[in-house]
Amino acid sequence: MLRRTILASFVVVSATAAFVPAHAQDCDAAGTVGSGGSATAGGTSASTIGTAGTCRTDDGTTSSIGVGGSAATSEGKAKSQTKINENPSQLQGRSKAQAMDKGTFSKSQTKTKVTDDGLQSQTKTMSHVPGEKPIKSRTKTLLPLPQQE
Repeated sequence: MLRRTILASFVVVSATAAFVPAHAQDCDAAGTVGSGGSATAGGTSASTIGTAGTCRTDDGTTSSIGVGGSAATSEGKAKSQTKINENPSQLQGRSKAQAMDKGTFSKSQTKTKVTDDGLQSQTKTMSHVPGEKPIKSRTKTLLPLPQQE
């Protein structure tokens, strides 16, 4: 008999102040955000995670982002894909992972981005065993940043 479980998604949100050397400017606005999740069904498993941080000063904005994922199966096929894109208006990362064994599958997807307005991270997971109801989870975290004066 196939066994199905879903692991809890987690969310991390905080406004942070990091150790900064005396010659550096203090952040006028700063924050970090992240989300991640895992799904399992039968002999399949898929997990993704994303995190981002930003610091806005009078001289500009510095941001970082990290995303990743993995998938595994005892038999069948597994794949994962991660992309990071940057343009003048945003920094965005996306990771997808999926494992399939006949009709049983697990998948997870995380999108994380930094814009002038703030940070956000969203994770969706799903697992399914044929003949049973799919198990889904969705986590979305938003952290608005104050507008520059």
